[in-house]
Amino acid sequence: MADAVLYEVTDGLATITLNRPDAMNAMNTETKVALRDCLRQAAEDTAVRAVLLTATGRAFCVGQDLKEHVGALAADREHGTRDAMNTVEEHYNPIVTAIAGMPKPVVAGVNGVAAGAGAGFAFAADYRVVADTASFNTSFAGVALTADSGVSWTLPRLIGHGRAAGLLLFPRNVPAQEAYDLGIANEIVPAQDLAERARTVARKLAEGPTGAYAAIKESLAYGSAHGLAETLDTEERLQRAAATTEDHGIAVAAFLAKERPRFVGH
Repeated sequence: MADAVLYEVTDGLATITLNRPDAMNAMNTETKVALRDCLRQAAEDTAVRAVLLTATGRAFCVGQDLKEHVGALAADREHGTRDAMNTVEEHYNPIVTAIAGMPKPVVAGVNGVAAGAGAGFAFAADYRVVADTASFNTSFAGVALTADSGVSWTLPRLIGHGRAAGLLLFPRNVPAQEAYDLGIANEIVPAQDLAERARTVARKLAEGPTGAYAAIKESLAYGSAHGLAETLDTEERLQRAAATTEDHGIAVAAFLAKERPRFVGH
């Protein structure tokens, strides 16, 4: 059996690929555990400076594997337990926390439909390169569930509360162009160019000032939930730290020499 998730590190870029194409990359337990662990590995690896999250086949990820979920619900009924949704705490929350909290930029290369938790993974990334044939669907209400995988936090910050509520209350396929117009997709590219373009974007980030990117991610997350005064204090703290990095010195020297900076990632 092929690995459910592929992991490769090349020149500072960790590529994490969902690899259940026959199941449209639905998340069974094996896949959830592998994705969670790969993301944690990328976060901890000092050789990794950026992450590309993508998938094989015609789907990015359609969320929970409902066949497995039905089995878990049946087991709960048989044994009088309520364990089926433990997966949110054990898998989905850590996956999204790893993506959003990664101290390195994460690019989602969305090659096809991203639904439910799959949409949540894409929303949690820092930058989304989307194939023109791809689409997004919250899907939760369609199976009488509420949002998970951080969607109730990420989606309103991408498109606003009202639009997010509409997509959650009335799930539907949001095609790539509409996703771009709404602010979900950062780029749309022809499907045949998706893999190359997503890698190009991720490689550019991997060559950049990793510490500064981590600070940008932290300040954006902080600012989304705090007032101006507190955010200014956080920006000052992060800026002071950034100014002491080797990359900042490299950038200033390169500017004065009218050369392209070659960042080292710290």
